[in-house]
Amino acid sequence: MRDRALLQLIFTLDYEIHGNGEGSPYELMVEPTRRMLDQFDRHGARLTILADVAEILKFKEYAETSGRDDFHYHAIASQLQDAIRRGHDVQLHLHSSWFNARYEDQRWVHDWSEYDFARLPIDRMEAYVRTGKDYLESLLRPIDSRYRCTAFRAANWSMHPSRNAMDVLRKNGFVIESSVFKWGSRSGLVDFDYSHAPHTLLPWRASVDDVCREDPQSGIWEFPIYTERRWIGTFLSPNRLYRAWLGRMHPLPRDFTNGAKELGSDAPVPVTKPRTRRGWLTGHPWKADFNQCTGRQLIGAVDRAGRLVDGKSSELAPFVMIGHSKLFTPANERSLERFLRYAASRKQEMRFATFGEASESLRKLN
Repeated sequence: MRDRALLQLIFTLDYEIHGNGEGSPYELMVEPTRRMLDQFDRHGARLTILADVAEILKFKEYAETSGRDDFHYHAIASQLQDAIRRGHDVQLHLHSSWFNARYEDQRWVHDWSEYDFARLPIDRMEAYVRTGKDYLESLLRPIDSRYRCTAFRAANWSMHPSRNAMDVLRKNGFVIESSVFKWGSRSGLVDFDYSHAPHTLLPWRASVDDVCREDPQSGIWEFPIYTERRWIGTFLSPNRLYRAWLGRMHPLPRDFTNGAKELGSDAPVPVTKPRTRRGWLTGHPWKADFNQCTGRQLIGAVDRAGRLVDGKSSELAPFVMIGHSKLFTPANERSLERFLRYAASRKQEMRFATFGEASESLRKLN
């Protein structure tokens, strides 16, 4: 038998409400994540919850100042603690436009000028990352004294340009960054181009100057979201259509120019768009999104990823999937069941892992 790296299946869940601040945290975060944790526990799978601490702290502030827990802060905090108690993981995700958000006229009004994390002033970036890390560690260490916040994902994959963001993560003890997906590019409220990322699957030590460039001396590893270049028909699944519908129902603002704030828009215009036009049939980055892909598609993707590392002995072969609590529908739950059964039955080829666990292993290499 040929030597083969063991795939580490890492399910990452962006834990948040709609990007424009609409929606019930209980319905979009707490309830679907409860079902997901129960489903994962039945199969011995493990979840890495990437908690949007910026919005969670706003819900906390609202509860403390108003005396009403309308945004279910206590249920959210309890769920994150329960996830750690059950052997899952919680790491940091930030939508920085929440930090200056205010609740007016029964809605959250964001500071869209701070949406693009990678282009924030470094002092703001430092304050936001430190606040998020401190919050998670103070909340979760009483549950598990070994807990550390060491992995990060930016909102809307905003890690380009990289220097300030990577420098802040390094100074705050982060080991893993996971915003990059090969061939991904956007322009608009965020602006990045990850087409030159080294790999679709295998992590690399990321340069402070460019998250997509390798630096053997770096202490931060980029764990890319697994991506393939696929024809447009691959994207046709019920849950992708559902997400497109949600995007139209809860639109982000139009792009703005020269830093001008636009605090709302009735038009369902996407916040970002591809940087360049691609062919209708080829060239589209297809992410391993466990909400939007079917179970059959995920099985095919993990088998193809296994062939990428066939004949290699490296233990560092994480298959990073992305999901969102707000997209975990009952139909998605049924489809994901097939993939979880498949993965659990192939212990010689793959195992379930978390970012927290991977960070501990990488710390020994740094």
